[in-house]
Amino acid sequence: MKTSIDNTAFLEYLRHFINDSDKHLEQQLPEIANRFKVLTLKKNQLLVDENQGCPYFCYVESGILQHAILVEAEEKTTYLALRNSVTSSLNSFLNKIPSRKSIKALVDCQLWVIDLDSFKDLLANNEAFQQFYHNLIERQIMLIDDYRIDLLTLTPEERYKKLLATEPKLLQEVPLHYLASFLGISNRHMSRIRKNIG
Repeated sequence: MKTSIDNTAFLEYLRHFINDSDKHLEQQLPEIANRFKVLTLKKNQLLVDENQGCPYFCYVESGILQHAILVEAEEKTTYLALRNSVTSSLNSFLNKIPSRKSIKALVDCQLWVIDLDSFKDLLANNEAFQQFYHNLIERQIMLIDDYRIDLLTLTPEERYKKLLATEPKLLQEVPLHYLASFLGISNRHMSRIRKNIG
């Protein structure tokens, strides 16, 4: 892993989650970025395999990470982490237990990663990281809540249209069958929806 690559994009991402009028917090950001190391994954390489421990919490500087589970030998996409987002198999990472899912690079990825000891040290001693993590988790809980409600209340066509409106990058960057799995739609139905809408 490398430490000398430019971390400007990561620092900007961190700034979105803290009170930017607080100079004290701003001064703590370089310490956060310096505790993360660069990890490069090639296409199809795993960050974590199902039933293995997740070693890192990470920021995705470039690429796409697919979260997936196996259901009756069929791969199901549960989440897609795009460029300029953070991700992990969090329960596995925080509690040192086997991950219930795999996380795989769909394309070549550059990540900024941190191990659990460094993560806990920042959480205990860096106020900016505390604020970043709190605000991040709060936002993720709201997004997950919306996603679950959408699965129960929106038709497949409506879910696709919402994705088109809110996450156009996904439609441009992610292969169709991964998107279909993420939306809970069969590949055939997904193709029909795209044809009808497009």
